[in-house]
Amino acid sequence: MYRIGIIGGGQLGKMMILDGKRLDSFFVILDPTPACPAHSIADEHIVASFDDVDAFHRLAEKVDVVTYEFEHINARALQELEAEGHKVYPSSDTLLHIQNKFHQKEWLFSHGLPVPKFLPVKSVEDMEQAGRKFGYPFVLKTCTGGYDGKGNALVRRPDECASGWQQLGSGALPLMAEEYVPFIKEVSVLVCRSVCGDVKVFPVAENIHKNSILDETIVPARISRSCQEKAMEIARRSVQAFDAYGMLCVELFVTGEGDVLVNELAPRPHNSGHYTIEGCVTSQFENHVRAILGLPLGSTELIRPTVMKNLIGTEHKKAEVSGLHEAYSCGEVKVHIYGKEMVNKGRKMGHITVTDKSADEALKKARYAHSKIKF
Repeated sequence: MYRIGIIGGGQLGKMMILDGKRLDSFFVILDPTPACPAHSIADEHIVASFDDVDAFHRLAEKVDVVTYEFEHINARALQELEAEGHKVYPSSDTLLHIQNKFHQKEWLFSHGLPVPKFLPVKSVEDMEQAGRKFGYPFVLKTCTGGYDGKGNALVRRPDECASGWQQLGSGALPLMAEEYVPFIKEVSVLVCRSVCGDVKVFPVAENIHKNSILDETIVPARISRSCQEKAMEIARRSVQAFDAYGMLCVELFVTGEGDVLVNELAPRPHNSGHYTIEGCVTSQFENHVRAILGLPLGSTELIRPTVMKNLIGTEHKKAEVSGLHEAYSCGEVKVHIYGKEMVNKGRKMGHITVTDKSADEALKKARYAHSKIKF
């Protein structure tokens, strides 16, 4: 029996367990929330903070390999586990290169991977320098902790530098400036690397965001063949550059000139890869489990066009789902409910996946099902 520890018990951990259980794996999760989504199916749950180094050690002692479902965790604690001989994938080195967005961009650039122009920001004067170098608008970002658009500010004019600086904490967190990319599409590529050396790349996914949160993923992406090939090659090079094992998600901008630039990376299964559960021969979650166990990876071939649409909370209240009967009136619809106790505005509560003869048909059915499901 394989014994796997997951730092984090959210929906990504839950879906990892669901696929990993086919191998009769034993899962221990570490999460501070007693009734987190993965709690109901984990074999054991260590209820502890993500900063609790002692809890990390207790987790590692119970399992053969440790992984994680989000990157905002204590990388130094992972280093301690590795020093004691515990297997951790992706490694602490991979996480340290990716966790800080400025360091991530530096590492990408140093390996010849295409990225927007960027600068470190330690003052309003640095922002003004970025404006002179990149032009306006440009993007101000926190280097750590941001997700779903949090930690970003668009600086449109020189007189917005001071307000942008204040909006992101006046230097309380490390900041960076990045040139604004007038992209025509946001896409992502999932790539998986096994500790046995096997590498598989998933199809390019087209991502549509609403209020900076992923709303819909359409596969195959509606971009040129040359852009698809560029994106997939960037993903292959990225997983090697960061010496990453398990799933790596590479988010990219596609420009009107046919350029493909890396926006950012996530060293884990990713929201934009949920389509793989029904849409691909092997899901991102199964391949992540196979990868960290040193097993050969499964085919990433797309079975047929697929759309994923997120179910996002709109207000704060207790989570009660309605509308499943109506949503399931389309036989191609698959609904995933994560099992979170409370709804919050902008919180991901579940997702819908539809595979069909065409992406247009799948999108139409996903949107219909989405209109029926309420929390």
